[in-house]
Amino acid sequence: MHASSHSDVNSNISSSARKSAGQLIMIRMTGTELTPQMADFLRGHHIRAVCLFRQNMTDTVQLRQFTADLRGVMGPEALIAIDQEGGAVVRATWLPAPPAAMSLGASDDPVLCRDVGAAVARGIRSLGVNWNFAPVLDLNNNVDNPVISERSFGADPARATALAMAWMEGSLAEGVACCVKHFPGHGDTSVDSHRDLPSVDKSRAELDALELAPFRIAAGHSRENARSPAPAMMTAHIVYPQLDPDYPATLSKKILAGILREEWNYQGVVITDGMDMQAIAGRFGVGNAAVMALAAGADMVMALGTPETQLETLAALAGAIESGLIDAPGVQQRLARVATLAHDYPWQQSAYPDETALADSALMARAWQRGLTAYQSPVPPPAGSKVRLVMRADTVSDGVSEEGISTQKMLEMLATMYDVELISFSSENAFDWNGLPQDGRCLILASTTRLRYSEQVRRSWKPDLHLVLWNPFQALDIAAPALISYGSASPALQAVAGWLAGKAGAQGRVPVVNFYS
Repeated sequence: MHASSHSDVNSNISSSARKSAGQLIMIRMTGTELTPQMADFLRGHHIRAVCLFRQNMTDTVQLRQFTADLRGVMGPEALIAIDQEGGAVVRATWLPAPPAAMSLGASDDPVLCRDVGAAVARGIRSLGVNWNFAPVLDLNNNVDNPVISERSFGADPARATALAMAWMEGSLAEGVACCVKHFPGHGDTSVDSHRDLPSVDKSRAELDALELAPFRIAAGHSRENARSPAPAMMTAHIVYPQLDPDYPATLSKKILAGILREEWNYQGVVITDGMDMQAIAGRFGVGNAAVMALAAGADMVMALGTPETQLETLAALAGAIESGLIDAPGVQQRLARVATLAHDYPWQQSAYPDETALADSALMARAWQRGLTAYQSPVPPPAGSKVRLVMRADTVSDGVSEEGISTQKMLEMLATMYDVELISFSSENAFDWNGLPQDGRCLILASTTRLRYSEQVRRSWKPDLHLVLWNPFQALDIAAPALISYGSASPALQAVAGWLAGKAGAQGRVPVVNFYS
């Protein structure tokens, strides 16, 4: 990040407009320490909110120093955020590993969800994070969804919301703000908004019955909600043509101002999803889109691009504030909401004693175990069996998640029980399943990526046992008994190993009705 003279952001614009613009955006940064140039950028543009990613972290000592330095520059109203949802979407990977939302959905226990949400908060609060972009409120009512999948608590609005709200309660009780996402609902899409602009063409009545129901409860606008509203909500870069045919929700006045603010009277912070995502940046331009988002009813714009696009965003917002395009009372209202969030969930770096971390690790292990799901009656091979492990050679990320599990780690786990031979492949569609030796070895397929399998794979792959270690819906692609873990974090693998060794059951149930139909 380069320091920039303040004249870069429209020198003819008042300092108050520039300051307001800086207070209403969140940025990402490169590196693992606060450089003098970065500090100048934050101070010079009045930035008080940053989102940290895996590239900003190495370990506890480094991250505590980094967040303390950020707080020192950004001031007492600093908001330091990460995505620590659970499953594959975590950033501080050395903390006790929380289960994916759908793993918790599979065990259907609100008390467990609350305990997990609290443990996540304890861990990240100790690192100097006071805002977590979780839990996900998207309903997984589309098994072909390429980006939500196991990040959802399930398909049923009442159950998924009860579990997500319990998770949120745990976090809030530990002093870490949550941000439910992605309003009005990303579950029923087959397109990833990081890459393109999805559309959910449903009537208001259909949306009220499904997608909108969890967000209405989270907004506090529901008879069945005895809880406090979510302190923040993130928008979806999705077009809902029957609500607004012209603009995605992030830029839609009809959706943000109309439904969320006016109809539901939601007073929490509304933050956009990353404005660098292709669904927005590629169609509207980052500066223009930022202005449209605030004008539509958002409070904060997530400017996750480069320093250049961040400057473009700041200039556009400052210009819109100066010109009155976003009126002064509206600006003050947005600033007040963000200030309230920072006041209610102040930055801190609490201690995280070893005994607490150990207890939280044990909790996470129990939670992963309880979500473990058997599909079509899988049976573990007897101890000492000759098995052939078939799995992808690389551990790919989908851009949102951390990377998956390595062949080496899977080999080590299975080798404690079996005589294992590994067959790895780099491309599913180029792999010849029928070319595998016919020598009686038990064939174990380990699925370790998010993407669903192609028709070609579905027709030809015939393992004896399918270990589904990421996207649960891959169990529907392969005609074989499956064990579903919803993730490949160490405690998830421990649960799988326990099941293979006959020491643990798999009592979870995929919380999606059409999974079993």
